[in-house]
Amino acid sequence: VTMAINSTEGTEFMTAELLDGKRIAGEIRAEVAEQVRQFVDDGGPTPCLTAVLVGEDPASQVYVRNKGRACDKAGLVGRTLRLPAEISQQQLIDTVQGLNDDPQVHGILVQLPLPSDGNGGAGFDEQAVLDTVDPLKDVDAFSPVNVGLLMQGRPRFLPCTPHGIVQLLHRCQISVAGKHVVVVGRSDIVGKPIAMMLAQRDGSCGRDVANATVTIAHSRTEDLGEICRSADCLIAAVGVPEMIRADMIRPGAVVIDVGINRVNDRLVGDVAFDEAKEVASAITPVPGGVGPLTIAMLLHNTLLAARLQSGRV
Repeated sequence: VTMAINSTEGTEFMTAELLDGKRIAGEIRAEVAEQVRQFVDDGGPTPCLTAVLVGEDPASQVYVRNKGRACDKAGLVGRTLRLPAEISQQQLIDTVQGLNDDPQVHGILVQLPLPSDGNGGAGFDEQAVLDTVDPLKDVDAFSPVNVGLLMQGRPRFLPCTPHGIVQLLHRCQISVAGKHVVVVGRSDIVGKPIAMMLAQRDGSCGRDVANATVTIAHSRTEDLGEICRSADCLIAAVGVPEMIRADMIRPGAVVIDVGINRVNDRLVGDVAFDEAKEVASAITPVPGGVGPLTIAMLLHNTLLAARLQSGRV
């Protein structure tokens, strides 16, 4: 039964339903593993994802290591190309171009952020590096070609975190069709693409996660609390720890928290979880909500890339 988003003013909830992204990500990863097995058994190449890691940022090293382990478990080849922070912009672009030309590499992931210049300079031009990735190997869906296809409603790859949110809504049977979704955050990685995807006429996972009326807000939006309170579904992707408070949430709304911020010795989202769970009808925890789904959808995209490049779609 599809969950109806309860937007009745004055409704009180003791505790919101927890949307278990970790469990759903496990389901998706198992499905991808089975699809990879069938693809290889049918004569397809083993899908290969190569991550490019520049410098020694601890968080980036953890992310890349987790992606490699996820590839192994799903039957994909996961490689990491480690480069020194001192590498030049042109050397990095040449490295990415070499991966474009390697037929054994199906997906390329440039781990962000790229390190800054230790001498106070601007550092790498991240956009120029990302634009170098072959659109057919762009499993993060950052290429302007893939962004344009998404805008037109005929995507090649769906960006991983927004696709994870869509899968979460779909598999938890939460319909946003005809509802008001407010996205707080306007990044190219999450805010803009999730708004685009939920507003499409035909969603990637069905009409229950399409045909929404979407508002994009951000940290400089006037009367942000009032706009958030108008949402049937509130998606927080602004990158500010616990910025969304309980009084900014309509009673009965669904809250999707994309943020992950380290505050002292704990991880928190962009939503004040303990407050919000007393008002929302359903909410994602941090950690264990949207985060695990990002890697699951990266595996999905790598398999799709291998299918496209081998002509076995």
